Amino acid sequence: MNLTISGHHLEVTPALRSYVTGKLDRITRHFDQVVDVKVLLTVEKQKEKEKRQRAECNIHVKGNDLFAESSHQDLYAAVDDLVDKLDRQVVKHKNRITDHQHIAPKRMM
Repeated sequence: MNLTISGHHLEVTPALRSYVTGKLDRITRHFDQVVDVKVLLTVEKQKEKEKRQRAECNIHVKGNDLFAESSHQDLYAAVDDLVDKLDRQVVKHKNRITDHQHIAPKRMM
């Protein structure tokens, strides 16, 4: 799995990097065919203080691309919300893939 974490108007500290990678381990526990993950952490230059920390993520899994974004006044809370959204999408994608396998009917003799 290729993991890219970048920041916009923000320096990605080692603590923040380890927090994001720890949270993204939950996704790989549910679905191990994750090819590429790109995380963008942003601080918006807005006048109001609410929801100016934003986290967004693109995940390339086998057969599909998934995207989620989250905004919050705390960047760690935005990452938590982002991982929750991605986790739901990955589990839904995994269920779609596994539901297409049919059990062969027994042969009549």
